[in-house]
Amino acid sequence: MNLYETTWTALDGKPFDASALQGKVTLLVNVASECGYTKQYRELQELNDAFEDVQVIGFPCNDFGAQEPGGAETIYECATSYDASFPLMEKVNITDDTTRSSLYASLFDATGVLPEWNFGKYLVNQEGMPVAFFGSKITPTSDEITQRIDALLAQNAAPQSNAQ
Repeated sequence: MNLYETTWTALDGKPFDASALQGKVTLLVNVASECGYTKQYRELQELNDAFEDVQVIGFPCNDFGAQEPGGAETIYECATSYDASFPLMEKVNITDDTTRSSLYASLFDATGVLPEWNFGKYLVNQEGMPVAFFGSKITPTSDEITQRIDALLAQNAAPQSNAQ
């Protein structure tokens, strides 16, 4: 499964071509505007800015405590209030098996894990494969996440052998 071979829908309703993420490490996060973890928007942007080959993508979700009840304008206003400018996609459903977004179904199939609350984070490698999940309590700039990102970037930067 390569998540970068799919098209997502941005919060403004336009298609978002995930193939543009090929070669980058991506952090996919289910965000919510009225959650105690909403302040993580700021750290998500810091993480996004700290690494040239890392992209954070937010997926608003109202499944957990109904903490993302607003529409696109409200969601953008919240993100902007935390100086977050990384891409935001359309709202997704995660918890209901019958209405779960195809992206989150794929993430679940690949990792066996679904977020249990807002601000669950999937780390996706440069080839579009999910490699780790981090729960809400793990902050975006924690060593746990940044060390995994460093390892993925270093692995990709390692010279390839031409042994025959």
